[in-house]
Amino acid sequence: MDRVDLAIVGGGVIGALIAREAVAAFPDATVAVLERGLIGQGASGRSAGVHFPRGTTERVRSMSEHSQWVWEHLAAELDLPIRAVGATVVAAGDADAVSATYLRLGDESAPARGRAVPPGSRAWDLDGCHYADVRAVAERVLAGLRDRVTVWEGTEVTDLSFDGEHHRLALGPGQELLARRAVLAPGPWIAHPAWAGLVAPLGLRVKKVVAAHLEEIPAPGDPLVVFHDEDAFLLPLHERGHYLFSYTCNRWDVTPDDIGLGLEPSDLDDARAALGRFAPGLVARCTSGRVFCDAYSLHREPVVAELLPGLVFAGAANGSGYRLAPAIAAETVAALDLTPIGATSPLPQRQA
Repeated sequence: MDRVDLAIVGGGVIGALIAREAVAAFPDATVAVLERGLIGQGASGRSAGVHFPRGTTERVRSMSEHSQWVWEHLAAELDLPIRAVGATVVAAGDADAVSATYLRLGDESAPARGRAVPPGSRAWDLDGCHYADVRAVAERVLAGLRDRVTVWEGTEVTDLSFDGEHHRLALGPGQELLARRAVLAPGPWIAHPAWAGLVAPLGLRVKKVVAAHLEEIPAPGDPLVVFHDEDAFLLPLHERGHYLFSYTCNRWDVTPDDIGLGLEPSDLDDARAALGRFAPGLVARCTSGRVFCDAYSLHREPVVAELLPGLVFAGAANGSGYRLAPAIAAETVAALDLTPIGATSPLPQRQA
């Protein structure tokens, strides 16, 4: 039977960042990442990968600031596929109210080209924004750890048990893994039979996530536009040659294996209705898109919680898994209750 100090279940961007944080804090520990598919090809593979520095609570604002700093440094260190983008926030209310949510709100600005500002709303510049190929980010982060982290792809965890000292993971290929500590980073797969009973007390729900693709080539300087009051954004995907429009879909209690990959007719109808209030000229270009789901917490903050001694759940990022992954990883490793040995290649630490 294989034995490790830490087993991480889930090879998305959160699992990848937890692995990196763990080997930085505990360089002598043996670490394994288990992914039932391929690294980064679950929920991370369908993510828009947008980062804008904001938070509706003090904790999330702090997590957003930490994550921004880490992403900026890792982008350069690992040559990650991250692209900076100018941004505008459109919102009702005054600058003081809006700046309570956005960390780097700039001056009031004119609407972006071809965009409407609803009556009673204003627009502000927003600094520090980027978007990423999240699947490639997860792959690249783990590729840099292959000499210290074992990555098991195509390996589903079918059962999870605890003997008071070790966590025993039964694996789909008929193997078993014994781990002193374990992390569940399953994304929207919170109801998997191996851990559904452990996760249920957290009160999490899974919501459908939809983003429409608009067949319009962005101009070189076109910004990300965040529609604050609608919880929506319009993102120019320059390297793909089209826009992405993310809006709030209120279909709850879905399951990731049943949601499918295709859009329903109502998805495009809802996207066009929301888009028409801000960029009516793009409505006719709204013809396709992507769909998946994510886990949400009752308090709309990410969850890092010890389920059993040495077993930590990390996730329920409420659609912000990429944006907050570095901070989620830092909180997770801090919760593992292992004595630090001293870092040799740590995630960059932001100075106070």
